[in-house]
Amino acid sequence: MDILKLMIVFGVLVVMLWLKRPLYQGILGAAAAVCILFGIAPAEAFNTALLSVTGWGTLSVLLVFYLITFLQRMLEKRDFLNLAQASLNGIFNNRRINASLAPVFIGLLPSAGAVIICGDIVEKSVGPYLSPEEKTFVTSYFRHIPESFLPTYTSIIIAISLTGGRVSVSSFLVGMLPLVFLLAYLGYLFCLRKIPKDTGMPPSMDKRGDIRSLCRSLWSIALAIGLIIGAGMPVYAAVACSIVLSVFINKFTFSELKPMFLSAVESKIVTSTICIMIFKDIMESTGVIESLPGAFERLPVPGFLVFAMIFFFGTIISGSQAIIVLCMPLAFAAEPQAGLALFLLLMGMTYAAMQISPTHVCLAIVSEYFGVGMGALIRKTLPVIFVFAVLLIGYYVLLSHVFSL
Repeated sequence: MDILKLMIVFGVLVVMLWLKRPLYQGILGAAAAVCILFGIAPAEAFNTALLSVTGWGTLSVLLVFYLITFLQRMLEKRDFLNLAQASLNGIFNNRRINASLAPVFIGLLPSAGAVIICGDIVEKSVGPYLSPEEKTFVTSYFRHIPESFLPTYTSIIIAISLTGGRVSVSSFLVGMLPLVFLLAYLGYLFCLRKIPKDTGMPPSMDKRGDIRSLCRSLWSIALAIGLIIGAGMPVYAAVACSIVLSVFINKFTFSELKPMFLSAVESKIVTSTICIMIFKDIMESTGVIESLPGAFERLPVPGFLVFAMIFFFGTIISGSQAIIVLCMPLAFAAEPQAGLALFLLLMGMTYAAMQISPTHVCLAIVSEYFGVGMGALIRKTLPVIFVFAVLLIGYYVLLSHVFSL
């Protein structure tokens, strides 16, 4: 019976997203469905929501989003991402590297509009050697590789916060590294190798200067990631350190920083995050999560495979944040011994599905930029995603059965 109720809750969320309602409205609708189906009184729901909004779990996530957006504004102000692309061209003078690494660097910070910059770079890098469909694929695919593992993205931060402390940011980053290299290799194998290396331009006469420019452009992001992995620092503390140092090293004035304090507040992200955390806590208050392990033990399919399929197809339908919010706590409750291996599997499936999901706004933007249909982009991406998903399951089996992660 509880499984049926959860399916109804999921259905409410999916229907509202199909009706083009904002994510926060879909989450609130799902939360209301939980209250009705599980008999939670309005006063109890209000108290749970109040505790959720004022709790450190929610406030820390909001702080991370704010600081990351602030750092993004600083990079934009100094035009450092474009400088990084120009530096790569000077260092390597290689069409393949320009068409892949430049979008990767621009994808280091979350911004849907960045895909337009990536498209322009790919267009100039590959010239006539790829079809419009292939250019669209290269732009979208490599621009989104950072989205698979960097804790500057909303879905990753939220997902880790929903594991109940069983997965840390640093362990996730380390565990994702083989998958990141796999994604890059698959992109090369399926498309990038068609491009000749030679750019037809004379090599840079100042490669040291180009390397310095690249480091100058991206050191703040590299520092934050290094502090998270190497020092085990919380994300908000690591990003705050990068911001403070960047103020002095890049010589920001107060007049430059002043508008960033307000522009770094992304109202949609704040609203959605608060609603997500409220939904999570209301769901936990029902006690239904604790009853799931027994239900899934009776299924003839391994639990990890059930959730892998749920996350993959659910993401295609409703987007990554919706499926993460609804199903990540359920997955970890249904698999009591689960840890990093399951988390990597589910996040990998979510990432893969987003590359072919019609709910992914970047796909629409990049398809429009190159004048191709989204269907053509999805058809070009599907074989790569299929191979990645199969190898991802193998990676899960290796981590869970050999390394007990």
